[in-house]
Amino acid sequence: MSINEFGNPDVIVVGAGNAACSAALAAREGGASVIILEAAPIEDCGGNSRYTAGLMRVVYNGVEDLAQLIPDLTEAEKKTHDFGSYTAEHYYDDMGRITQYRTDPDLCEILISRSFETLVWLRKKGVRFQASYGRQSYKVDGNRYKFWGGLAAETWGGGPGLIENEHKACEREGIRIFYETPATGLITDDGGVVLGVRAKHKGRKVEIRSQAVVLACGGFESNSEMRARYLGPGWDLAKVRGTRYNTGRGIQMAIEAGAMPYGHWSGCHAVGWDMNAPPFGDLAVGDQFQKHSYPWGIMVNARGERFVDEGADFRNYTYAKYGRVVLEQPGMFAWQIFDAKIIPMLRDEYRIKQVTKVRADTLEEFVKKLEGVDAANCLREIREYNKAVRTDVPFNMAVKDGRCTTGLRINKSNWANTIDAPPFEAYGVTCGVTFSFGGVKIGKQGEVEDTAGKPIPGLYAAGELVGGIFYHNYPGGTGLTSGAVFGRLSGTGAAAYVRKK
Repeated sequence: MSINEFGNPDVIVVGAGNAACSAALAAREGGASVIILEAAPIEDCGGNSRYTAGLMRVVYNGVEDLAQLIPDLTEAEKKTHDFGSYTAEHYYDDMGRITQYRTDPDLCEILISRSFETLVWLRKKGVRFQASYGRQSYKVDGNRYKFWGGLAAETWGGGPGLIENEHKACEREGIRIFYETPATGLITDDGGVVLGVRAKHKGRKVEIRSQAVVLACGGFESNSEMRARYLGPGWDLAKVRGTRYNTGRGIQMAIEAGAMPYGHWSGCHAVGWDMNAPPFGDLAVGDQFQKHSYPWGIMVNARGERFVDEGADFRNYTYAKYGRVVLEQPGMFAWQIFDAKIIPMLRDEYRIKQVTKVRADTLEEFVKKLEGVDAANCLREIREYNKAVRTDVPFNMAVKDGRCTTGLRINKSNWANTIDAPPFEAYGVTCGVTFSFGGVKIGKQGEVEDTAGKPIPGLYAAGELVGGIFYHNYPGGTGLTSGAVFGRLSGTGAAAYVRKK
């Protein structure tokens, strides 16, 4: 390809996921000409966004707010179902509590205060939303659904639907996407001003000049060397939930240009993932290798012991940190155990063909089928657990019900059910890494800051490679929202920078 075929863009966006597309669309809206460089081929484009289920955590004060995102909601749905609300105060509380109050206050305020307006903006750009009936609601009375956990909206078609609609929006706006074109470095002048991007287009080195660059090409979760270096020993052996193309190169490019490393570099989003899943994500399966019904059962390790409070909180407040806990177990695996009382209520991902599963009609037979597990210890653990369950407390999946155990080394706080009704089923899981938390520091306009706290002229960032938002853990559904909010912010900032030049 001739260098001229890249045009003369005002803004280059590196990456083609949700954050990148939001940045590109916002920059175009600001009057800039924009191109996108995507490392992946077209059939695997869209970064981690394409591998998600599409849930987006957003402030809404009632069903009428949701109706602005989901105009297809019928009057009957509005009246019948309990969509609840998720206020800004609740969002702040969750972000503070989940990150152990380390989240950057300025970035957190931007994320929360602009979440709703950004999703409305995405809808106007062509992204479709629907009520998250399948994942974040339960039937509580006849055909009445109650939504829980602050998540009531998801993108139509999940991650693939989100990317499809965002790429269509880019096409409508005249934003061209160049596939198989990974960025390799930034072009800067002697004063450190960013002047464009070095890249490889289908194996050939190219230099593309621009007035500004937005880096939105993911964290380092797909780079086993960086995982071991920053997350710690053993993390190079973890499976990757999503794209193989998030190698951390965008972060390295920014740091080479003087950016300040920022955030929780030894932290990441990691979940329970099928132990026999492939090394990287499989778009044919999507996020269905996840196994997130663990709050209703128990998990045991190779010693046959429970090792975590499965019912500490709702799934979407614990799932992103329990992958790390599984990785720390002997052999880096665990088995999730359920009985006949819960099996019919397991999430859809437990019913896919590509699943590591055992089943038996007696506990004695069952524990022997748990590969790699001390069967005698496991049987003893299950029996002790059963004795400790407060069966006098009603079981209620829609709230933290307080149905707990007492007297155990690790008690279960909620949703404790005895494992005593055959058949028994168990699902083998290991650790699946979603994204890394460490990245670079950005300011209030999305501009990348250097180690002195000053903006690097012409450089902006959004998405997973922004550090300082998540520490230790993660409220489910915040990643896509963060990508959209900071993508829009950085694209708007880049366009404003171009106009001033």
